[in-house]
Amino acid sequence: MQSKQPMFTRALLATALLAANSAIAAEAESEAAATAIEEVAVVGIREKRVSRGATGLALAIKDTPQSISIVDQQTMQNFGITGANDALELSTGVNVDQYETNRATFNSRGFEIQLTQVDGLGMTNDFGTVVGQLDTFLFEKIELIRGANGLLTGVGNASGTINYVRKRPTNESGGMLDLRGGSYGYKRVAGDYNQVLTEDGSWASRVVVAYEDKDSHIRDLHDEKTSVYGVIDGQIGTNGVLTAGVTVRNDKQDSPMWGSLTLYYPDGSMADFSRSSSTSADWTYYDTEATTAFVEYTHQLARDWEAKFTYNRHENDTKSALLYAYNTAGNFIYEDGSGLIGWPYMGYTESTNDLLDANLSGAFNAFGREHSLIAGVSHSMKETASGNASVPGEDMFLPLSLPYGGDAYPEPNWGGMAPASAGEQELTRIYAATRLSITDELKAIVGVNAIKLAREGSSIYGSGVSQTIYPDTEETSPYLGLTYDFSDNILGYVSYSDIFQNQDQTDINQVYLDPMKGVNMEAGVKAEWFDNRLLTTAAVFSAEQQGLATFGGVSDSGTYWYAPMDVKSEGFELEAVGQISENANLTLGLTRLDLTGPDGNDIYEWVPRTTALVRYDTQLEALPQLRLGINGRWQSDIVGSYAKQDAFFRADVFASYELSEAASVRLNVNNLFDEKYVEGLAYGAIYGAPRHGQVSVEYRF
Repeated sequence: MQSKQPMFTRALLATALLAANSAIAAEAESEAAATAIEEVAVVGIREKRVSRGATGLALAIKDTPQSISIVDQQTMQNFGITGANDALELSTGVNVDQYETNRATFNSRGFEIQLTQVDGLGMTNDFGTVVGQLDTFLFEKIELIRGANGLLTGVGNASGTINYVRKRPTNESGGMLDLRGGSYGYKRVAGDYNQVLTEDGSWASRVVVAYEDKDSHIRDLHDEKTSVYGVIDGQIGTNGVLTAGVTVRNDKQDSPMWGSLTLYYPDGSMADFSRSSSTSADWTYYDTEATTAFVEYTHQLARDWEAKFTYNRHENDTKSALLYAYNTAGNFIYEDGSGLIGWPYMGYTESTNDLLDANLSGAFNAFGREHSLIAGVSHSMKETASGNASVPGEDMFLPLSLPYGGDAYPEPNWGGMAPASAGEQELTRIYAATRLSITDELKAIVGVNAIKLAREGSSIYGSGVSQTIYPDTEETSPYLGLTYDFSDNILGYVSYSDIFQNQDQTDINQVYLDPMKGVNMEAGVKAEWFDNRLLTTAAVFSAEQQGLATFGGVSDSGTYWYAPMDVKSEGFELEAVGQISENANLTLGLTRLDLTGPDGNDIYEWVPRTTALVRYDTQLEALPQLRLGINGRWQSDIVGSYAKQDAFFRADVFASYELSEAASVRLNVNNLFDEKYVEGLAYGAIYGAPRHGQVSVEYRF
């Protein structure tokens, strides 16, 4: 296969040069003013970086009329978290369905989260599925914006958006080294170094590297992961800032599970296997290579306005050889473990995603008050192609009985690789949002998002339709939010948004389903306590999604088909996050929801109706070098097609000790009470890990 790297590099350089030329031209026009400016713009920008939250506007979390949770880097370090999926379980109202060892879906407020972004930009995930886990060491924090996300991306549902915020260069040189070891042969080394490149601080760079190698509680499963991220930013002319970075990721997984366990017996009771049980074979693998690069140019304009241009490029290649063990007579196995047959597969998937965004933001005065505005345009294109190898008939559909070993199914005599599918998707959108100061207390956020979505090619759902042309879709969605300051510390809010999402699924006649449409509403109160160190949020929400694709079954030809369902979600969330004393941090979260189908009965019963989260860490007064912490998560019972799980509670703890100002050591113990549970019930079942631990040493320099 011909490498795409030269074309990619030329595009990257061209974008950087274009931004630089634009800045130089602006500098030439204002040379006289430039000589009078003493402050270096980029240094101030580094200090003032803020999240644009749910609206694109630079708002504090308290002033945003939606529920937002943040998992910061320190919290992830404390609890020994290195994978993004594990980090998401530290947040209120988000559930991770790890239905295979290398693939997962996320849900919030009853619906799958299909939007995963980096620095506020991205496109929908195929199937709502995320392959592999991003290394959290590359990010400053993870933002979880619950509720409608149309203003962020142009398409979306009522679940929410996950936004990974990259580490950027800082104003001080220095770094840290993190070494870890633990259960299941766990080994990890990670480093993060920032270097200020010029005396005036106008240019700086940062390099982040992480390598991880580990076995698992699951039979034969082995992961080896390498992530490297480099970024540089600096001053261009008087008012321009140029940032460019690249991330290279190489993940290798041996003996992965494709699909997962079937735990129902014919009478509806549950099998109880070892937590190491797997459906994989010892010849299987799932390897991923990904490269992500970006160029960002920000130009400071008059009166605190700025123009921002961003180009992102993502390339992803996966290669895999897998074994799928599925049922021959319904979603159950017999008491002797029989009732399964194997389906071997070898293939590849290649995808590229280009995204260009340009926006203008700032403040303006009208009617004697100051207001803020952001307006922009973006265009993204994603191309995907896949292929697979042929398998001789005598190597297909051999019987299996749970539990079995890695040698139970011999590796097939693979045939040649042939193309299987290809498609592309283009999304163009124009967006604008403004925060209007109606009175000192009352603020209104009004936004609009107009999109054009064009797609063609094979169905990503493998529905049997080998080629189709999707009709272009044009949609305009409004967003409205109101906030009212009852006092300096207490704010009330309401928000409303239309929701819209095209669907790739087909019905039983292999006709593509119409786009899902609906509305999302939320109201709540946010309050700050203890000199603004603790933020509490109480919110109620209601969302209706009309025509949502819901799995209907398997047709006589063996293809999956889906039915459009009107699904309603309503409930409430409570959250408290922050410091309750100078040395103690607290997070409390509770989500309760009802999720019903068109008949008013429960639907999607694999989604827990109630989840609760408590996290606490403190530094001991008697021994200030010692910090202790606990993270506990409880969820109500759930039922899936392959297994069910009673309500359960899982707790993780840590203890860290400062050896000196530069060095510290930490002990983590996960699943402290050794709870046995199954997860991933949306599409299967996998046993969670038993009690396990790790020790880490961190050194800062």
